[in-house]
Amino acid sequence: MSSRTHIRNRFVLIGDFALIIVSVLGSFALRLDVIQLPFYFPAALIMCIVALAIKIPVYFAFGLYRRLWMYASTNELRQITFAVTAASVLTSGVMILLISLNSIQPGMPRSALGIDWLLSLVLIGGSRFALRLLSEQSHTPRDGKAKRTLIIGAGDAGALVVRELQKSSQLNLVPIGFLDDDPAKQNHQIYGISVIGKVEKIASVLENQQVDEVVIAIPSAPGNIIRLVNDACRQKGIPSRTMPGIYELLGGKVSVNRLREVDITDLLRRKPVKIDDQLIGANLTGKRILITGAGGSIGREICRQVARWSPASLVLLGHGENSIFESLLELKENFPSLSISPVIADVRDAGRIQEMFRLHQPQVVFHAAAHKHVPLMEANVEEAITNNVLGTRNVVEAATKFGVARLVLISTDKAVRPISIMGATKRLAEMTVLDAAHRSGNAYSVVRFGNVLGSRGSVVPLFKNQIARGGPVTVTHPEMYRYFMTIPEAVHLVLQASSMGKGGEVFMLNMGEQVRILDLAEDLIKLSGLEPHRDVEISFTGIRPGEKLREDLWEEGMQFKPTQHSEIFRAVEEESVDGESLSRVIEQLAHLAQQTETESLINTLNEFLPSGAVRSTPPPDMTSVV
Repeated sequence: MSSRTHIRNRFVLIGDFALIIVSVLGSFALRLDVIQLPFYFPAALIMCIVALAIKIPVYFAFGLYRRLWMYASTNELRQITFAVTAASVLTSGVMILLISLNSIQPGMPRSALGIDWLLSLVLIGGSRFALRLLSEQSHTPRDGKAKRTLIIGAGDAGALVVRELQKSSQLNLVPIGFLDDDPAKQNHQIYGISVIGKVEKIASVLENQQVDEVVIAIPSAPGNIIRLVNDACRQKGIPSRTMPGIYELLGGKVSVNRLREVDITDLLRRKPVKIDDQLIGANLTGKRILITGAGGSIGREICRQVARWSPASLVLLGHGENSIFESLLELKENFPSLSISPVIADVRDAGRIQEMFRLHQPQVVFHAAAHKHVPLMEANVEEAITNNVLGTRNVVEAATKFGVARLVLISTDKAVRPISIMGATKRLAEMTVLDAAHRSGNAYSVVRFGNVLGSRGSVVPLFKNQIARGGPVTVTHPEMYRYFMTIPEAVHLVLQASSMGKGGEVFMLNMGEQVRILDLAEDLIKLSGLEPHRDVEISFTGIRPGEKLREDLWEEGMQFKPTQHSEIFRAVEEESVDGESLSRVIEQLAHLAQQTETESLINTLNEFLPSGAVRSTPPPDMTSVV
């Protein structure tokens, strides 16, 4: 606490001395006739001494001199009420005792004690909130160039944004109105700012009113709302900023500091879904948790969200020291009391993995370590086999040996009817986990989903770099479609799915509708303030080996049924895995990978995998990832 704060609280303390005396004398004055006041003045004087002796220490005990009253709210009002009531009860008790001992003039009106409580509440509370009112009027006046700001969303986040804008002159933003779809809020005011219409009317509002900036203050806003507002702003040349999605705000707080430029993830995000906190908490809180691939995009987000559930310990296992170090720094900053162990290890090193499991004794494992880039794996088949297949087998065997109760494999839609090396190896990884679940009876399961926006090496950073260079933006095919989900959304649902697993399930996340990659590229160009096909060209490079025009989330003929969560499905029939055959094939693949027998590897994958149609030739170029 700053010295300035101490000085302010000293003034508050001095003021309380005066207010306590005023309250006591006022209670007598309100209760008695003017003629009676001199007679009862000694009693009032005694009560002043008692009140000062009791109330000031009680106010100290309730923390009334340790607060910045310029930020007073309903919580502070509640605290003041408790403090004043407690102090008045003690004061009344002492006064009644003195009356019963005849230490005070007989006949002193006991009702003065109740009046003193009411006056104290008004005076003590009023003085604190007067400080807040004064502070709100004392900000440095804004200059004449303050930007007129339209707020989208009149909920809690919108109200907080307006409050911050009104209090902070440094931001140089002046709120002029809200847009909100709630009919009950229309034409009402929040902190003196009116709700002037619904969000769908934004184009006409921007046309008819002077608006310099738009702030989208709805963390739960779906992508279509963000797109509507952003398109309207772009057509008028008005900058817009937004609150991050609710998944990104998990463990954080809503404030003006979180405002940022609209991003592609905002345009594609869905409405937030409810999760079963009790179920997830039961599987994470107080547990020892190990995450492989903890330095990657998905693994790091799993770390962030798992840390919120207060696990007993968190083991970050990864091959890249820099990425693990970055994850460690971030988690230590946000969760300083959490026990975190960084482990640099390669999942292909069976001995090292066994030793880490023995040392840390994890109870829950999230296996996110994998090679994921389709074109690169087409050119590096052996690496895909050793990392995705043998690495998964090492993790699963260590988990089984050391009694890990719950294991979740992060899988992909490319494992369904795989035509790429990456997809085929992830399918084998799934089969490895399912076989271990059937053999051990443990809650080992697979969670399968499509592309995630913003992951390292994904299409979004590639497109952004191409736009920054002036183009062209390269897309493989005009009708190439992919499922997309933001990383926080995907991990949010992964934790829910993992908590539902009993063993041997294949869960599939509801990825929504597939997104055309051409539309994604055009959106990114527009978000950069440019026009596609005019300012930045889009060129088509052609489909490469291992790619489909559209991805599948399950095998043809396989049925999925809903779970207790609306956004998660599971296979109706568990996949039949012959453990002995799987083991022989993996050993054969390991041998062929060691001998660099690429063609034999491909043939073995095709022969063993159901509906596998893997073909591999090095891609002619690496200009596009999707």
